Amino acid sequence: MPLTDMPLEALRAYRPSVPEPEDFDDFWTGTLAAAREAATAAAPAEFRRLTESPLRTVEVYDVRFPGWGGQPVAAWLLLPAGADRPLPAVVSYIGYSGGRGLHTDHLLWSAAGYAHLVVDSRGQGHDTPDPDPLPGPQYVGGFMTRGIDGPEHHYYRRLITDAVRAVDALRAHPAVDPARIAVTGHSQGGGMALAVAGLLGAEVAACLPDVPFLSHIRRGVELAAAGPYPEVAHYLGVHMRIAPERVFTTLNYFDGLHFARRATVPALFSVALMDPVCPPSTVFAAFNAYESGDKEVVVWEFGDHGGGRGSQTPEALRWLRSHGLSPDPVDGSGSR
Repeated sequence: MPLTDMPLEALRAYRPSVPEPEDFDDFWTGTLAAAREAATAAAPAEFRRLTESPLRTVEVYDVRFPGWGGQPVAAWLLLPAGADRPLPAVVSYIGYSGGRGLHTDHLLWSAAGYAHLVVDSRGQGHDTPDPDPLPGPQYVGGFMTRGIDGPEHHYYRRLITDAVRAVDALRAHPAVDPARIAVTGHSQGGGMALAVAGLLGAEVAACLPDVPFLSHIRRGVELAAAGPYPEVAHYLGVHMRIAPERVFTTLNYFDGLHFARRATVPALFSVALMDPVCPPSTVFAAFNAYESGDKEVVVWEFGDHGGGRGSQTPEALRWLRSHGLSPDPVDGSGSR
């Protein structure tokens, strides 16, 4: 992979013209309204304490909340033991082909004093199935082409809906301050965070997308050398009779550019200039389109798709503190 697909100066000014679907807002308003209505008839969010966890400084809860179609979605909720509540919270979404994993994989945010909700990815993790509503063919190769014939049945309609419903569930939890919830994630998880920020507005307090996937999708398909974007190129190369515009019309309903234009909360992006999975121009396209004037991007000049890896963590903690979203310190008596 060459050092970036554009010079950094050009990336900072890159604002591609990508027309959005005329019914984009109606599509998502209707989608979320239907999911919330279905949730009223489903089992409510359940937070079951793990008494067998070996951890001593964190409370762990095995979570199920109603997502798309009221279907149960798994998550972990980790709370710092003994901390005063309500707590600021971080909702994190998972990268492509991964799931919530083990609760012991996710100790950073609770160690820093946050409530932390780790959201499983339907059909990708082990704990949340994806009962696909399509009776038609499912294209082997991944999730990018699952339901590619139209936005109503596309996989990312369901996954983004789950991501929004996770915030709905966390906002109602008594240990959490609903006014101080940040959303974050890496790659696909960053794309989910960006979508949630665009769809929920001020119902979240901040957005931290790291090397986000699903932004400026067509350019990603044209440029990416690895990862999920080539699934679409392969599909179009095999199914020659299907017009590319039909495919990209579907994917356009899930493009982070359109969510970014609606996002008004503060944001901290990260981008890696040697990323073969999410080309840096796709990330900068979303960053430059992001509506809020309170936004930063951390550039990792020689980073690959791992972005800044562990070096991004102190950047995120610093940035949250600068925006009043860090946990309040507690002295030995329990007073603030």
